Amino acid sequence: MPDAWLGLGSNLGDKRGNLRAALAALADRGTIAAVSPLYATEPVGPVEQDWFLNACAHIETGLGAVEMLGVIAGIESNLGRERKIPNGPRTIDIDLLLYADLVVESAALTVPHPRLHLRRFVLEPLAAIAPDLMHPRLRKSIADLLKEQPPSPAVRLARGGVWLP
Repeated sequence: MPDAWLGLGSNLGDKRGNLRAALAALADRGTIAAVSPLYATEPVGPVEQDWFLNACAHIETGLGAVEMLGVIAGIESNLGRERKIPNGPRTIDIDLLLYADLVVESAALTVPHPRLHLRRFVLEPLAAIAPDLMHPRLRKSIADLLKEQPPSPAVRLARGGVWLP
């Protein structure tokens, strides 16, 4: 089965609960092979908002990349995601970061995620579970991409990093 690598984030409501619910819904569509520790991330964007909790997950799935994107959108909708403000607060955000070693560019989907290599809040948790995973376009490992990021106190292991039951 193909491997999908997902970034998950939440900064509204029961953040840990939102992430757990998203992961449970994803488990209905494949096998969760690995889940990162939880990271606290300072928000960026046009409005004042609470810090995010972020994690990454590796799922083995029989779904194609576009099908996976549809599942992700459904999970976000079911968990109350509203897209009112770009980079605004949200109950859940799930990004398809990588799918197998595919490179896809279409109106519906871009894989690898176009900003994956620029986002420390994604690279930190992804490196925790897959440091040697290769970015198929840049031909660099996740660990190497993380090393290229400037240090940031705005991304750190969350207190009580254990977030799964």
